[in-house]
Amino acid sequence: MKILTGLSATFDSLTKVIISLLGLGIVVSLLGGNVPIASNITSLVQALGDAGIVGLVAAIIILGFYK
Repeated sequence: MKILTGLSATFDSLTKVIISLLGLGIVVSLLGGNVPIASNITSLVQALGDAGIVGLVAAIIILGFYK
């Protein structure tokens, strides 16, 4: 049981680090840096919008991972 708790805590920490790095990349990209994160996010949002209800379901699932 301790192994599962440790793995869960590790994945939680890694998720927080990745989300923080994503936010930092977006800020750097907006400030004029050459980080391709903003264009990737724009294309992801456009793809989800073009998919209609399936895109909405996918967006809800993605948001569920962040909570």
